[in-house]
Amino acid sequence: MDFRLELVIVPVGDVDRAKAFYAEQVGFVVDHDQQVSDELRFVQLTPPGSACSIAVGTGLTDAPPGSVKGLQVVVDDADAARAFLVEHGVEAPEVQDLPWGRFTGFTDPDGNEWAVQQLPAWRG
Repeated sequence: MDFRLELVIVPVGDVDRAKAFYAEQVGFVVDHDQQVSDELRFVQLTPPGSACSIAVGTGLTDAPPGSVKGLQVVVDDADAARAFLVEHGVEAPEVQDLPWGRFTGFTDPDGNEWAVQQLPAWRG
């Protein structure tokens, strides 16, 4: 039995601002943007190379904007990922070397926090 994580709801206050941030600054692909009704809008975005997407919108969750912490994406090169983010106007801390990988990260305009990890060579 497979249990595949394929969608994570990220609570935001301004859907258009979040969509622009994730698509234009972080490089996520916009898969869908559907205004289902006055109360429901669904925007699905996928990190390049990922089998899991995020959704932002209206009427998707009761969680307060910015309340998601600990989302993580994995990249081949943390330095290149940080350079990409910074070049696109995203604040990302210097890459930190830890025994379990090399890390940077970012926070979206609402305060949702992401880690960006390069796996250690031994995980190869």
